[in-house]
Amino acid sequence: MLLSRLLCVRPGVTALTGGGGKTAAMYRLARELRREGTVICTTTTRILPPDHLPVADSGAELAAALARLGCVCAGAPAEEGKLGAPGLPVAALAALADYVLVEADGSRGLPVKAHLAHEPAVPPEAGLTVVLAGASGFGRPVREAVHRPERFCALTGAAAEEPVTAENLARLLEAEGIGDMVFINQAESAGAMEAARRLAGLASRPVFAGSLWGGIWTCLS
Repeated sequence: MLLSRLLCVRPGVTALTGGGGKTAAMYRLARELRREGTVICTTTTRILPPDHLPVADSGAELAAALARLGCVCAGAPAEEGKLGAPGLPVAALAALADYVLVEADGSRGLPVKAHLAHEPAVPPEAGLTVVLAGASGFGRPVREAVHRPERFCALTGAAAEEPVTAENLARLLEAEGIGDMVFINQAESAGAMEAARRLAGLASRPVFAGSLWGGIWTCLS
């Protein structure tokens, strides 16, 4: 099954938050959704520029790229060679394309993200928000696997030296209450999938798991 259908992505704005695969999920969804309509990939934080899509910032540039290719990345140059949020608001992007995919969080490349009060930067236009976490974080100390480990500890009661587990990650997700569903990426081993299943049993939202790199995924709840 296509990832976009598994997650029930509809026309409009979809936001991706958390850690462990937001960019991979955005571009995977973009490839699939391009078959259904036009797609804009963008960010409300910062992302690396894609090497497979044109980057534009003005409405005219975006419209031209969509007419030519059907898919474009919207962003403005930022520090360290990255792209920041485009000049156009998300509502304007949604008027240009059938689908707008927004990377709405930063995790510094770590598999798990705990959020401060002002995070994540989900646009109000988002009709669907997916929270991602990487199974590569399971078994690693919180201080190594989590962006904002102090916040993770405060919300879950775990110590910084303790490992990330299905149970304390579920406590984090429940305490934060962010998003409509959870996707556990990097679940490429039997152990990782079993941890994802335990997490799904503790979650109040739908949980999916699989490997964005491998192109396999399933619904766990």
